[in-house]
Amino acid sequence: MLSRIERGLVSPSVETLERLAQGLHVPVSRFFSDQARRTDFCHVRAGHGVLVDRIGAVADYRYELLGHLLSGNIFVEPYLVTLLPGADPYVTFQHPGLKFLYFLSGEVRYRYSAKVVEVRAGDALLFDATALHGIEAIEVPPVSYLSVVFTLRE
Repeated sequence: MLSRIERGLVSPSVETLERLAQGLHVPVSRFFSDQARRTDFCHVRAGHGVLVDRIGAVADYRYELLGHLLSGNIFVEPYLVTLLPGADPYVTFQHPGLKFLYFLSGEVRYRYSAKVVEVRAGDALLFDATALHGIEAIEVPPVSYLSVVFTLRE
């Protein structure tokens, strides 16, 4: 049957498509997408990310957007975050999605809900961003990190 489907000799039923998708661990929609026309590729050269202005308590946190996706079910926001000399700790970030942080330089105390961890260059954090989180103390500047937020498109 698979050979006949692949050669276009028969059209599979919805039930057959569902079983094939389950066996391949992919959504049924994968069979209908045009992979050659996908537009979710982004290349940002070093130092050419989009600077995002933040006002208020995080004004001295420099956010450089490193890419974007134009299609798909997941919205991805990758940022290079640099704490400028006037940056203060800020522990009340809270938003939908998952967040991944990879620290490039410096040392901080990072708060996630009631938990506080010591973080330094080379360390990574991954968490549900709906809980309050952020840098509780800047121990050794300069501090920079990669921040990637993943949220479902609605």
